[in-house]
Amino acid sequence: MALAKRILASHSHAFGTPLVAGLAADASPLQWAQALFAAPLVVLAHDGQDPGADPGPRLTYANRAALGLWRRRWGELVGMPSRLTAPRAERGSRGQALRRAQGGGALQHYSGIRVDSGGRRFQITGARLWTLPDAQGQPCGQAARFSSWWWLPEPRPSSLG
Repeated sequence: MALAKRILASHSHAFGTPLVAGLAADASPLQWAQALFAAPLVVLAHDGQDPGADPGPRLTYANRAALGLWRRRWGELVGMPSRLTAPRAERGSRGQALRRAQGGGALQHYSGIRVDSGGRRFQITGARLWTLPDAQGQPCGQAARFSSWWWLPEPRPSSLG
């Protein structure tokens, strides 16, 4: 529940707008967690491991919309290296965006290609990436949210033969 509050509060700090509208500032930790999990937009967070290292950051949070989009259960998505949410060919540009967001504290209007558990690719647009602080205000991870995405056509098999 503390992570949910950290995600919500740090988004408001980074972008000047609430991540979940209508949530009272004096809401209980349980209300914060429920509102974030039930939000219609996709929200993910990962730990503060170096995006360039192997295995890199691991996912620490996924709301219901994220679990549905990636077609994974909580225990399958949370704990997974976050780089695996993107196809291999897209991981370099994803890592660059994470480093830009890390350097500036936040990044808006990010677009990229992701891949679900079955290998189906989808395009995300208008994503926000931001730094998550620990209790002392030091960076301890990053979060992302987006609500605009669409499935990409499956690659056609080669007709050479």
